Amino acid sequence: MDDNERNTFNESENNEINNNEMNNNEKQHNDINFVMPSYDEPKPEKKSKGKSFFGYVAVALVAALIGGLSGGYIATSQLNIAGSKDGEKTGITAQDININLSDDTYFAAAVAEKAQKTVVGITTDVVQQYNTFFGPQTEKSQSMGSGFIVDSDGYIVTNAHVIGDGKYENITVSLIDGTTEVGEVLWYDTTLDLAVVKINKTGLPAVELGDSDTLMVGEPTVAIGNPMTLDLERTVTQGIISGLNRSIAFEDGTVIEPLIQTDASINSGNSGGPLFNAKGQVIGINTAKMSTAEGLGFSIPINIAKPIIEQIINDGTFSTVYVGITGVDVETYEKALGVDVAADYGVVIVETMANSPATVSGLEPGDVITAIDGDKIESMSDLKRNLYEYKNDDNVDVTIIRNGNEQTVKMTLKTKPADL
Repeated sequence: MDDNERNTFNESENNEINNNEMNNNEKQHNDINFVMPSYDEPKPEKKSKGKSFFGYVAVALVAALIGGLSGGYIATSQLNIAGSKDGEKTGITAQDININLSDDTYFAAAVAEKAQKTVVGITTDVVQQYNTFFGPQTEKSQSMGSGFIVDSDGYIVTNAHVIGDGKYENITVSLIDGTTEVGEVLWYDTTLDLAVVKINKTGLPAVELGDSDTLMVGEPTVAIGNPMTLDLERTVTQGIISGLNRSIAFEDGTVIEPLIQTDASINSGNSGGPLFNAKGQVIGINTAKMSTAEGLGFSIPINIAKPIIEQIINDGTFSTVYVGITGVDVETYEKALGVDVAADYGVVIVETMANSPATVSGLEPGDVITAIDGDKIESMSDLKRNLYEYKNDDNVDVTIIRNGNEQTVKMTLKTKPADL
């Protein structure tokens, strides 16, 4: 995706990380460095192996995606301090080991006993394309990450970047008994950095899912994953929740949020692995870390993934609703066209799709969407994340700025067509 394409986001497209300019191991662009373990494919001749209004505290940082594709990206990170919403309960089968929280010294050992068998290694054969002086070149590599079993019939949650943001040839899942299975990607989303993989095996141990909306700063955490290599599979580290509702924002406007911050040691290869509370319940999916500091790791709250997991297990797929616009954030729009928009933030509508909820509700090009049901919208990524909270035929209040005046528009959301 070139720079011009970055400036305008269509909600039907994934905001994918562009890997075309990556090196095999690590290359820096701007301010955030994403690092993943990667292994070059052997040469043929050799036999070798939704959010509320909030304040941002902006800081420059270098962070690392900790599994999946090799390479680097840089951006500006922001620490977002905001309120959270009540989570939804899940009926996914839990483990039956009880943990004694009165024994602070050994709770991590109990969590490991309860949950280690549910953690898997994920090896991805990736195909990367990039431009050179001699024209487009294709490079094959292998990367490694983690995941965890959420249903005994072989459903596994991981990060989208662990499965190459969909640009993969083969996926191999390693289980605790030493066996491997071929993984099939059922769904992934690069905006959320989440993916669901299925293996053809039943009777597997599954994690117990916790409630990430009830977390408190300071409560203990345990991370389990495969740092650096599968030789260190299911490594257990212990820490606390250091912060909630954190955000990592890129200069191109892509944002990963809200995130749980933890000081439990998270390293390359941990991506997609679970973050547990002291009861051995999954509260987050490990996704990023600071590469220039120790004890600064980030996880996606499990409550974001719960409705996705449940629908995929029940229906075999996940369908989201849509608004039906092509839009761009206010700042990018102003810079691109050299104009001033009568809004401090929001998504400027560039085009509405025929027969879409946007068109039916009367939205027009030039309108600026600033909120949905009171939740602040600053970018197309915000809009896409917000829509995961709704189902077909849900009614919402859309706040817009039109000709300098704020208005509220009633809209009925619809399931996104398969061809979008």
